[in-house]
Amino acid sequence: MSNTKLYLTQILFIHEGKEDVFNAFEAIAIPKIAEYNGELIYRVRPERAQFINDIAEMPYEIHFVSFDLEEDFKHFMQDEERKSYLFMFKESVREVLLVSGKAVNR
Repeated sequence: MSNTKLYLTQILFIHEGKEDVFNAFEAIAIPKIAEYNGELIYRVRPERAQFINDIAEMPYEIHFVSFDLEEDFKHFMQDEERKSYLFMFKESVREVLLVSGKAVNR
């Protein structure tokens, strides 16, 4: 287990017309992040005009999250209440790009 803070970027693509289902799931899942030593740093719903360069479909949302430890993230993913609502996530989300990283000190 690493002692380095974990940073995750989630780029989410939603099925058209399923925004309400997605937002209902997020209302349950997002508060759980803090229960596992995590923090939602950014939750962005971009608009086309905000993109300087793109070669792919525009995402519905972009999340930037941190967890104190990778183990905290693993425990968050295994949270039983969160898992009981995953059907909402699966119904509403078409694709997720998940990028994992760490802070770089100069």
